[in-house]
Amino acid sequence: MTTRTQLSRLALLSAVLAVSQFLGACGSSLSHASSTASISTVGAVSQSHTRVPHLSHIVVVIMENEELESVIGNSAAPYINRLAKTAALATAYYAVAHPSLPNYLALTGGSTFGIESDCTSCHVKGRNLVDELEAAHISWKAYMEGLPRPCFTGETSGLYAKKHDPFIYYDDIRLNARRCSRVVPATQLDRDLATGALPRFAWITPNLCNDMHNCGVATGDRYLAGLIPRLIASVGKGGTVFVTWDEGSSNAGCCSLATGGHIATLAAGGAVLPHARPGVNYDHYSLLRTIEDSWGLPELGGSNCSCTQPMSALLRP
Repeated sequence: MTTRTQLSRLALLSAVLAVSQFLGACGSSLSHASSTASISTVGAVSQSHTRVPHLSHIVVVIMENEELESVIGNSAAPYINRLAKTAALATAYYAVAHPSLPNYLALTGGSTFGIESDCTSCHVKGRNLVDELEAAHISWKAYMEGLPRPCFTGETSGLYAKKHDPFIYYDDIRLNARRCSRVVPATQLDRDLATGALPRFAWITPNLCNDMHNCGVATGDRYLAGLIPRLIASVGKGGTVFVTWDEGSSNAGCCSLATGGHIATLAAGGAVLPHARPGVNYDHYSLLRTIEDSWGLPELGGSNCSCTQPMSALLRP
C-alpha cells in the first residue's frame, strides 16, 4: 500500500521533473547567460506572450555601445530622454553578446551564427529577415550612413563600417544584385521620406560618429533629434520606430540567450503605447520576434525560443 510519505515523495519528484523540463526549453541557447540571467528568465517566461498588433511600418535605428544608465538620465541626451518620457521605453532590455557584429546578426537572423568577433571576411549562409520579408511580399530597405554605393562589401569607407551592416554578411543578399541593391547609402533616406517612399520595413545604421561609437552621447542625441521626428511622421498612426543600441559595456543579460549588457530600447510612433515602461525582460531576439509576429512571419532561431518575449507591452493593443 502506498503510504502518505511515499505520495509526498512522488509529488516532490514530479515537481522537480517539471522544473527541469521547463528550464530545458531553451537548451539550444546560442550563447550562455550567467546564473543571474537565468533567474531573471524564469520571471519573464512566466508572463504570457501577448499578441503583437499588426503594424503598417517598422523602422529600426541601431546605435552603439552604451548602457541604459549612460543614456537615460544623462543631461547630454535631452532628446532621447524626452522621447523616453512621452513614447515607450523597455527598461529591462539586453544585448545578446559582445562585440558588435553578433548583435547585428541576432537582430536580423535570430542567431550569432557562431561569430564571436567583428570579422569582415566572414559570411553567413543562414536564413534571415530579408528572406522572410520577401516571401511575404513586404517591402524593405536598409539605409547605411557613409556607404559609398549599394552592394559595397569593403571593410570601411570613411565613417561607414561593414561590421555594422549585417545585411551584407548574408550570402543570399551580398551575392544577389537585386537584393543588395536594397542596402543603400543613407542619403536615399531623405528622398524616400520626402516622396512617401519609405518601405514597410526600414533599417537605419548611422555612421561611426552619429551612432555614439566614435563620438559622444551628445552627438548621437543630436542625430536622433533630427531623424526620429521625421520617421514618426512617415510611419503614421499604424507604425513604430524602434531605437536600440547594439551592446552595452557590461555582461549583464537575461532570457537564457543574452549577455551583452543592459541597454536602452525605445519605441515611438502612432502604434506605440505612450509612457509605457514595462519591466519585462527583452533582448535583441525579442525585437526580431516582434517584427515577425506582427507580420505573421516564421520565427527565426532565438526569436522562436520560449524564453523570448515579444515586445507587445510597448504597443497599443
